[in-house]
Amino acid sequence: MTGPYTVTWNLRQLMATRNHFKTTDLVPLLAERGVALSREQVFRLVTQTPIRLNLDVLGALCEIFTCTPNDLIHIDRTASANQETVNDSGPSQPIGNLRPVTAIIRRPSQ
Repeated sequence: MTGPYTVTWNLRQLMATRNHFKTTDLVPLLAERGVALSREQVFRLVTQTPIRLNLDVLGALCEIFTCTPNDLIHIDRTASANQETVNDSGPSQPIGNLRPVTAIIRRPSQ
């Protein structure tokens, strides 16, 4: 995730603490709770930090592992010193002879 936050997705670690070491074990547990995901989708859910997460999936995971969303997702605000500001390209250069041209506006009848 880009931006001022670092997101840590802890599903893999949470599964390991509950003795679930195969992602395919999660498919029927989710299906029992009305969440239909393919094996591939569950694999990506476990191994990668999701960019978007359906609340039904989050609720089912919390119910399966008897945890809270805070146990699954950890959000850290990165230091603001590491962030670049807009137009932060160093000291500005003098414009020299570049000056705006004066515009003369005339009505069509003139």
